[in-house]
Amino acid sequence: MEENIVSVVLELTVDERGRRCAYPTTAMAMRNFSFLSSALSLYCFMVSYALTVRNLTTDQHSLLEFKRRIIDPDNILADNWTTTTSVCNWIGVSCAAKHRRVKTLNLSNMDLTGNVPPHLGNLSFLVALNLSHNNFHGHLPKELGQLSRLKLVELSSNFLTGEIPSWFGRLNKISYLSLSNNNLTGTLSQSLVNMSSVEMLDLRHNLIYGSIPEDICRHLPNLEVLFLKQNNLEGEIPWEIGNLISLEILNASHLHLNGMIPPSIFNISSLKEIAFQNNSLSGSLPEDMCRRLPYLETLNLKLNEFSGQIPSSIDECRSLQDLRLHANRFNGSIPRSIGNLTRLKLLYLRENNLEGGTSVK
Repeated sequence: MEENIVSVVLELTVDERGRRCAYPTTAMAMRNFSFLSSALSLYCFMVSYALTVRNLTTDQHSLLEFKRRIIDPDNILADNWTTTTSVCNWIGVSCAAKHRRVKTLNLSNMDLTGNVPPHLGNLSFLVALNLSHNNFHGHLPKELGQLSRLKLVELSSNFLTGEIPSWFGRLNKISYLSLSNNNLTGTLSQSLVNMSSVEMLDLRHNLIYGSIPEDICRHLPNLEVLFLKQNNLEGEIPWEIGNLISLEILNASHLHLNGMIPPSIFNISSLKEIAFQNNSLSGSLPEDMCRRLPYLETLNLKLNEFSGQIPSSIDECRSLQDLRLHANRFNGSIPRSIGNLTRLKLLYLRENNLEGGTSVK
């Protein structure tokens, strides 16, 4: 191919007797230019096609190695992931329309067992990875840190162990990260660095210890959903968490938190759910809480040490559906305004020092 291209260039400058032609005819120039253009286009197509085939073969090889190294008790992958069909047609696999590389891998709820094979790190165009609700165990392989295009990582409900890998910090495009219901350890400060694109972070039901980092808002400025429930976190809630101005769900239940809820949290007007149940938190609720939290749907503070009165303007939380304040030290009268909460579905006020009753419409 390269020799043909060179010969065309020579024809434009040398005649058939070997003499130089300073001004080739227009017709000849156009014919030769057209041939050169076609040759270059064909050459580029062949190179592009060769690269696509090679890269798709790389994806296929990586997934076949993945299959070989895990236990697939229902033979879901064994019967479907074969070389007789395109990798893009395999169960759980989706390819991008443009370059036909593996874009998403969804193998959830397949009862797969074993360590997560490092070969997944070769799927360089992978955008979404879902291995949730399986029996994967052990540490996550560091090779996953090579998947720079990842936006969604769903690894919940497995038996993963070890600390949350620091290489997550290299995956700066991730917006959804769920590692809930595993046996992961370590501290939050080690694992949150440089994850500025994360909008949903679910770390529920693990063995994470230490405190909630004071600089959490600097590392996770775009956070909308934060689940920390049922870990070994302790200490006070940092005031800086109030700077997460896009936060909609904050669930830090069943931990070992103490102190007061920082007033800054009640300034996050986007909040829809606040759940701090089963901690050792104290203090009172601000009277104007609902004016500052107009979209609040769930307020779960049960099993703490809160005191003071329930805000009389509680009915200004017009979207409130779930209000659980039981097993605290609230006192005074139950606000009659609770009866104006027309969307309320759950109301628990028992085991406090409250007086009177109420009726909810």
